[in-house]
Amino acid sequence: MTRRSMVEAIRDAMDVMMSRDDDVVVFGEDVGYFGGVFRASQGLQAKYGKSRCFDTPISELGIVGVAVGMAAYGLKPCVEIQFADYMYPAYDQIVSEAARLRYRSNGQFTCPLVVRMPTGGGIFGGQTHSQSPEALFTHVCGLKTVVPSNPSDAKGLLIAAIEDPDPVIFLEPKRLYNGPFDGHHDRPVTPWAKHHLGEVADGHYAVPLGRAAIRRQGTAVTVLAYGTMVHVAESAVAETGVDAEIIDLRTLLPLDLETIETSVKKTGRCVIVHEATLTSGFGAELSALVQERCFYHLEAPIVRVAGWDTPYPHAQEWDYFPGPSRIGRALLATLET
Repeated sequence: MTRRSMVEAIRDAMDVMMSRDDDVVVFGEDVGYFGGVFRASQGLQAKYGKSRCFDTPISELGIVGVAVGMAAYGLKPCVEIQFADYMYPAYDQIVSEAARLRYRSNGQFTCPLVVRMPTGGGIFGGQTHSQSPEALFTHVCGLKTVVPSNPSDAKGLLIAAIEDPDPVIFLEPKRLYNGPFDGHHDRPVTPWAKHHLGEVADGHYAVPLGRAAIRRQGTAVTVLAYGTMVHVAESAVAETGVDAEIIDLRTLLPLDLETIETSVKKTGRCVIVHEATLTSGFGAELSALVQERCFYHLEAPIVRVAGWDTPYPHAQEWDYFPGPSRIGRALLATLET
């Protein structure tokens, strides 16, 4: 096992797949010579050449449009949108072309495309560098949506995504790139080198899409979270002493409903946590599914803890961010109901 940050794990996943399959290509804004704004592709152009890792013009529409054509032709593009906030010009290509290609061609064509995007806040990026748009993708038939919470999963999930024959949206919580974040912004950053999930296996391995991970066993309440919020939920549980079971969804579509259902039926309570805005966020879908499948086992109403229904503020970032105190209050309120 090698200790890696999430950035290093993602780079390693692309390196492994590029070495195994000449059809894998990596491109996007500044990902070649510069190695990407977060250095996730650093060194890949020098190793594999400018035809397999290259820079593009500043055109998200063009990046994804070209990638769809490459995928239909038989290549396996893994492209980077510099920030998830910038994906909107490419949204039509993602929804109307990539997601529909298998269906509209009656299976004659597939679209083995991965779109990587740094997502979420916690870095004072303001309204145009902090968005969490996962619900915009989970609404679209034909897409898979992945949100890793640690380096070990990030590598295995990205390898699985590149190997998948259909388009995968791979959202990378940027606040987790260098270390786990427990929501306490006023404390020193803990590097992944000091966390057990910073141990990343060498070589090829895949984490199957559609399987959640139970990060903490518990009996009092089920917490559903993904990405950065997994670590914030762990902090809230530690601070409140609530015996919560924390489920890291890892992939939002396909969703591991079996693990969710088993946990909620055991605990009888459910708190859903995500950083995206509350209204029409993915937590609403999770809440509906838990209500439909576990209604007679619920001892209290389902609670959602999420971002406010506003643009992501710069000056009031930590009032917006669903921190441990907000999650902790939700956990305690659920138990009192």
